[in-house]
Amino acid sequence: MSELSTLNSQPSTRPQLAWRIVGVIVGGIFVYAGALKAFDPAQFGLDIDNYKILPWFVSVRLAFYLPWLEIFCGVALILRVFHRGGLFVLTLLVLVFIGATIAAKARGLDITCGCFGHASQHWSFAQHMAIDLAIFVALVALLWFELIRGAHHDQKS
Repeated sequence: MSELSTLNSQPSTRPQLAWRIVGVIVGGIFVYAGALKAFDPAQFGLDIDNYKILPWFVSVRLAFYLPWLEIFCGVALILRVFHRGGLFVLTLLVLVFIGATIAAKARGLDITCGCFGHASQHWSFAQHMAIDLAIFVALVALLWFELIRGAHHDQKS
């Protein structure tokens, strides 16, 4: 009986592997999207300015900073270095972006996201929202798993 209880108390590696794969995919998405924007910061600055939320000089500065933040946080998810920090930052970035997109749509602005280069320029609002919400859900799920896993690890200590 003790062997059975020991076997049942060991965490399965399947869920961990599945979450690891999700983390690598989400991290890869941000590395890819960040790299596209880092190669053309002027266009990304225009894309940010299209939301008409921030002054131009702030949009330009963000166009040089945000792509690298996305790349570093994406790499953090892939390599699991500063993993929690990367998850928090990316979750907040996506949440802000979703809010900005909804605000722009509510004001009647026809915006181009530019998140995935030229491929995303012709997406509809619904397509943008579906992709953004899917990424947001994946990030929240990863964050939840990380916090649960951390709590489980702390209980074992």
